[in-house]
Amino acid sequence: MSAPLLSVRDLKVDFRTEDGVVHAVDNVSFDVAPGEVVAVVGESGSGKSVTAMTLMGLTRSPNAEISGQATLGDIDLIRASDEQMRSVRAERLAMIFQDPMTSLNPVYRVGDQIVEVLRAHREIEKEEAHDRAVELLRLVGIPAPAERARAYPHEFSGGMRQRAMIAMALALEPEILIADEPTTALDVTIQAQILRLLKKFNEERDLAVILITHDLGVVADIADRVLVMYGGRVIENGTLDQIFYDPQHPYTWGLLGSVMRLDRPRAARLAQIKGQPPSLLNPPQGCHFRPRCPHEFGKCQEVPGLEARSGESGHLDRCWLNPEQKRNLRVMESGEIGLEAPAA
Repeated sequence: MSAPLLSVRDLKVDFRTEDGVVHAVDNVSFDVAPGEVVAVVGESGSGKSVTAMTLMGLTRSPNAEISGQATLGDIDLIRASDEQMRSVRAERLAMIFQDPMTSLNPVYRVGDQIVEVLRAHREIEKEEAHDRAVELLRLVGIPAPAERARAYPHEFSGGMRQRAMIAMALALEPEILIADEPTTALDVTIQAQILRLLKKFNEERDLAVILITHDLGVVADIADRVLVMYGGRVIENGTLDQIFYDPQHPYTWGLLGSVMRLDRPRAARLAQIKGQPPSLLNPPQGCHFRPRCPHEFGKCQEVPGLEARSGESGHLDRCWLNPEQKRNLRVMESGEIGLEAPAA
């Protein structure tokens, strides 16, 4: 196993607001290896995007309190100066944001925006940078790239704008690409094209990818490792097979249960997780999933650590139930047998 390219330890992000302190990210830890695709999943408000933006240095503000470590090579991204972060962004760590229409400047041509990235980091003539921008647009599959480089963002379709964002992110050949919901609002055929594109660069360039998504189908298609986040915390961390075939946290069961299965009889309606995600202004005591969990018992009032309880290497979860209890409860929920939940 190669050494981690990015190592995040005990990352916490709090925002002071008029209503109180929002605990957006709470002790998040994970590693990203070279060439690895790490998917981060969870409901809206679970801390996925804030974690990614903090790694990019984009949550720094007077009302933010950030602690922990995020080491990329010899640089701690949390304590790096603004000047150091400018040298890291795009060069070593790049990000595709959720909505390309609001990420691209509407009054500048698409090619000029890529040229700006190149010239901000490289000593390169404008004409050479323009040629490079055209080549990047060609690499991401945009037809007639020389002509399209002179177009404005509103003249692109949603899929083309997303491709342009990928071209911009890859312009300086970073080591890690953070893709925040890169297929949101795209139809399934364009979604598949964008995923194939990310896969291609991952395989050809050994590009590490942190993929933030709600879509478990996307995760199954591209990810090597999966982080499940809830209430600002990582509540399960494992390989793709571990998460999909042996999930250890009741929240993960709920996410997987809400996906239509083609290998089973069609249900009258999809399963759902009852209740609402917690308020991060006033999160629940102990396990954040406790108020919505059908298997809550007394010990859930205490905060469980993210630990390997299943006996599988590298499979971590944040739940007080032991592996045998979890296995029995999962079978019970599938309707095969009925067992009682553990006593308090």
